Amino acid sequence: MPYHIVIRFYKELNEFLPMSKRKVSFEHHFNQAGAVKDIIESLGVPHTEVDLIIVNGQSVTFDYKIKHGDDISVYPAFESFDISPITHLHPAPLRETKFVLDVHLGRLAAYLRMLGFDTLYQNNYDDIELANISVDEQRILLTYDKKLLMRKIITHGYYVRERQPKKQLLEIIKRFDLFNGFKPFTLCMSCNSEIKAVDKEKIKSHLMPRTENDYNEFWQCSTCKKVYWKGSHYQRMQEQIKLLKEQLQEAGTDQV
Repeated sequence: MPYHIVIRFYKELNEFLPMSKRKVSFEHHFNQAGAVKDIIESLGVPHTEVDLIIVNGQSVTFDYKIKHGDDISVYPAFESFDISPITHLHPAPLRETKFVLDVHLGRLAAYLRMLGFDTLYQNNYDDIELANISVDEQRILLTYDKKLLMRKIITHGYYVRERQPKKQLLEIIKRFDLFNGFKPFTLCMSCNSEIKAVDKEKIKSHLMPRTENDYNEFWQCSTCKKVYWKGSHYQRMQEQIKLLKEQLQEAGTDQV
């Protein structure tokens, strides 16, 4: 039996659709009835991006079984008003904001660590590993891969829109309201472990002569043992953070 529905996607969900289906209600035909989640993802929209589904004027869950003639509206996460009286699909925020990133987001991973956000990244993670880490360790999965976000087990994920790493960082800070969570230079940018102050005498053998002569304060990663000091690289990162805060203020954020 052929099925016919009318469906519309709102706000940024339109980014996943072809131009002819953006910001309009359109007819969709299919041969086998299934869950509304399956229909939404068959049209290219990952379920992790959806926060509210209205069918014939009533809010429904992802497992609602589509019926012939249904009129469906699909909405993204709501930031500015409370939709708690109706069926809220977006999962509750994690107790702690932690991330795992796919293989294309290495520079973003370094930037998030620079700001002190627990961020797992390896350039050899496959999709199954990423999905399992996200679920088992309750981490938000950041990715370019829409198909990866469509895996049923993933509850906390986000499709990164920007392609330039500094713009990605700005995007993620705004999307997950990270403004007040900055803890710069507390995590190792190489391995994500905590860095702690260390006595100069203990790490002298790791230092170049000029670094040993010019600096007295040092920090060391608790896992990979990488040594940090407030050299030119530190100053450049300070400037990056300052610029980032200015950009957030220009974007209308008064929480930084």
